[in-house]
Amino acid sequence: MTRTPDTTAIAKRLDELWTTSGPVVMGIVNATPDSFSDGGHFLAPEAAVAEGERHIEAGARIIDIGGESTRPGADPVGADEECRRVLPVIGELRRRHPAAVISIDTTKVAVAEAALAAGADLVNDVSAASEAGMLELVAARRAGIVLMHRRGTPGTMQQDTRYDDVVAEVHAFLRDRASAAADAGVPAHRVWFDPGIGFGKDDAGNLALLAAIPELAACGHPVVVGPSRKAFIGRLTGAPVEDRLGGTLAALIPAVGLDRIVVRVHEPAPAVQFLEIAGRLSRLEEPAA
Repeated sequence: MTRTPDTTAIAKRLDELWTTSGPVVMGIVNATPDSFSDGGHFLAPEAAVAEGERHIEAGARIIDIGGESTRPGADPVGADEECRRVLPVIGELRRRHPAAVISIDTTKVAVAEAALAAGADLVNDVSAASEAGMLELVAARRAGIVLMHRRGTPGTMQQDTRYDDVVAEVHAFLRDRASAAADAGVPAHRVWFDPGIGFGKDDAGNLALLAAIPELAACGHPVVVGPSRKAFIGRLTGAPVEDRLGGTLAALIPAVGLDRIVVRVHEPAPAVQFLEIAGRLSRLEEPAA
């Protein structure tokens, strides 16, 4: 029997994210066999729960749990299998960490509904809620929704990375999807934007979108930045996937000092340290009033 979500608790956990200044960290838990950097490491529920707890202890405020890889070329996964992978993890992390914000990384309404019932607060949807009913579900549960820009599907998204103006086009798409979310009844502060670093963009496009994070934040919605270990870092630096921490942290520079920003990373502890020190340095550079 599906549990009814505590919508008041969901809204409270999300709203409390923004009671402190500066970016917050989202730790990634891939309960998948084929994710690009850690596929298979956390497929067993107990391993995924342990990884989530390590992220929380390292300072991550949000744990993002996914049961379907979205890497370029990834094969789709059915809703039943996706639920089998993620629901035990969500339920156990919610039991152990009542105050943590838990995100379900999915594009499927059925998975999102089950995950919210199991204890999730946020739907991280790389398709920007393309499946009918997703926005209405999020509104009814008083949950949050991450609307991400991508072109095509994981199997096709890197086949065409041409834009006339990548920043303008991506931002316009996200504003359009925010309008759809508003029409469905999702409050603006629970609609988060993600420019989709690495999803249907070339290296120049990724860099342009990262540099424009302050501009995207000025749209009035929380923003998720997800450069962690992405292939563009490897192409630009030659670093293998397991050695891209430096590039990941460098990609976060435009987020330093901004409020209502979420940085989505595989390694929360270095990101927390980086943001703390970089934030303090940026405040030193602020002109006196």
